[in-house]
Amino acid sequence: METVYHIDEFIVVEGRDDTAAVLAAVDALTIETHGYGIRQETWQVLESAYETKGLIIFTDPDPAGERIRRRLTERFPKAKHAFLEMDDAKKGDDIGIENASPDDIRRALVTLRGPVEEAYDKNPGSGFTMADMDTWGLNGSFGASKRRRALGKELGVGFADAKTFLKRLNHFGVSREEVEEALGSITSL
Repeated sequence: METVYHIDEFIVVEGRDDTAAVLAAVDALTIETHGYGIRQETWQVLESAYETKGLIIFTDPDPAGERIRRRLTERFPKAKHAFLEMDDAKKGDDIGIENASPDDIRRALVTLRGPVEEAYDKNPGSGFTMADMDTWGLNGSFGASKRRRALGKELGVGFADAKTFLKRLNHFGVSREEVEEALGSITSL
């Protein structure tokens, strides 16, 4: 018998096919944005869910999904985030959560990341800088994109360009030890 994964927070997805894929993988409730043009009624549902159980933002790993994620994060800064790798969400030319396997969806939902507001208050200057990105070969060097993709998967922060990746490391309070350990496991790149 398969283990049933239950998620308490509401999972925010883009559409009904994403909902079907998520529900095939976990026991949860979803809210669909129906793309970038989120209706006022949907914003109200999202607000209520955010205040009561919390939100997990789980958008497609494509430019449109990232724009929706940014918009939702602005409105709901304490929401958690789940990321799928593009290769795990691809079927032909179509990229979306609906194309991912239940195992890949569960893996993304298990490696959730939430914002860490207090990180800078308690330890000013502890955030990562672009110099760190350069040192680790994650920016401006041959294979940087490939390393960011592998590191993003390992850390559960998804793939992004160097600037966005840096923001995610700081926003989610990823520790230097986590990064260095993960880099050690992907050194073959």
